[in-house]
Amino acid sequence: MALSVEEIRETARRVVGPWREKKGGLIPVLQALQAELGYLPREALLTVSREMKIPSSEIFGVATFYAQFHLKPRGRHVVRVCRGTACHVRGSLKVLEKVKEKTGVDENETTEDLRFTIEPVACLGACGLAPVMMVDSQTFGRLVPDMVPGILEKFE
Repeated sequence: MALSVEEIRETARRVVGPWREKKGGLIPVLQALQAELGYLPREALLTVSREMKIPSSEIFGVATFYAQFHLKPRGRHVVRVCRGTACHVRGSLKVLEKVKEKTGVDENETTEDLRFTIEPVACLGACGLAPVMMVDSQTFGRLVPDMVPGILEKFE
């Protein structure tokens, strides 16, 4: 169930509380806020700006600079498909196409039911298992496109 704007503001105020008067607290605040909300909604960032007396442009700058922060809701399961050289040569693009086909969303998008977010990545560091994809923290290697549906079903 989605939170109301007021619930988002209240969560942000509560998270900011211990950091209100401290220097260098912005990143820990954003991390804690994202851990609670699953992403960083605009209203939460504006509340952090007011509560911490930091310009909203600086807050949004930090939130968009670091890849760990997300401004849109993400799926319960993040599917990362490697696009590194070894994986590419061994067919990762076809694996990615099958992931997109089975989930019905494109790269860097989230399914409507918030089950999956598809995230192509530069390298997963498992070149010997190429092509590779990860779902959350589980790695799946030596993939062929026909393996994708069975893997995704494990996370439904």
